[in-house]
Amino acid sequence: MRSFLTMLGIIIGVASVIILVSLVNAYMSYMTESFASLGTNQITVNVMNMSSRSVSVEDMYGFYEENTESFEYMTPLVSVSTVVKHRNDSMSSTSVFGVSEEYLPIKNYELELGRNIQYSDIVSRQKVCVIGYYVANELFGSPEKAIDETIKIGGYGFRIVGIAKRQNEESMSDGGTDDFVWMPYSCAVKMARNANISNYTFTIRDLSSASSATAMLEDFLYEIFKNDDLYQVTAMSEMLDSLNSMIAMVSAGLGGIAGISLLVAGVGVMNIMLVSVTERTREIGIRKALGARKGVILQQFVIEAALQSALGGVIGILLGSAATTAVGKIAGLNAVPTPGAVLVSFSVSVAIGLFFGYMPARRAASLNPIDALRSE
Repeated sequence: MRSFLTMLGIIIGVASVIILVSLVNAYMSYMTESFASLGTNQITVNVMNMSSRSVSVEDMYGFYEENTESFEYMTPLVSVSTVVKHRNDSMSSTSVFGVSEEYLPIKNYELELGRNIQYSDIVSRQKVCVIGYYVANELFGSPEKAIDETIKIGGYGFRIVGIAKRQNEESMSDGGTDDFVWMPYSCAVKMARNANISNYTFTIRDLSSASSATAMLEDFLYEIFKNDDLYQVTAMSEMLDSLNSMIAMVSAGLGGIAGISLLVAGVGVMNIMLVSVTERTREIGIRKALGARKGVILQQFVIEAALQSALGGVIGILLGSAATTAVGKIAGLNAVPTPGAVLVSFSVSVAIGLFFGYMPARRAASLNPIDALRSE
């Protein structure tokens, strides 16, 4: 029982380190995947157009065409707040955007049926649209029934020319990744009654050039606005790097906090070993009287402390791994024990046994055999 209580601190400490670090890493992976779905190769541009200084769609396209070696795609992005209707059915949470023909490859979506928005649709302001899988199912029952049908957006009739493939294989809901309508940005500008477009999305050809591409855009916009408060350029890859750095710091901090329990457990090991030496003083005296050297006695107690710590570490690993998987399922995360956390926590537990067991072992080895034999 005393050995088990000695190991209990090690068990709790090792399990805590594994659970915390593994869950944080699982959350980091979840956030990385979420950002990746937004497009780590994307750069978003937001401008505040004024009567004296503004940037037009033609200006942005001119910049894009001059720098195609750095930028792969570009689209204006016009958000329209409206309700999507078909006969008596309406959808109020659907995202409605005015985009160019390059928005489909920017989002890395594919079409289930029909065609994408075309350049000719934008030039002639054709009232056509591409809808998400969820919209097609809700309003028409299936994508096959939705193609070439007409929906009302802001009171205007738009013909459905394409349906995007389903993005979320598990579920579809209001406001989800499959709940959207895309129309030519020229139509969206007219519906929004705003001649100046404020949002643009670029994609870069090489992620390693994200910083230089962002700097190029900022220099271009500064030449127009002369004030960097009137525009904002955000690279998704840089945001992801910053997020990963923050989460890594949190993971290290939580691991350190859990590691304190291992330190406390080490003090417990030392206390129990000191008690053990005191109780076994006479045994030590008999062994030394029979010829046991100082190193043998030292080895006996160091090994005992290390074995208790190692056994506690193994039990902690098993409990921590099981708890990580269980908590991950409850939280909806793909949490698995991190090999690094397992290795570090186990190594630290053994090291603690050696370190904190050495002083009691040294005390035992230094006992005078005559004094030890007199001990009751």
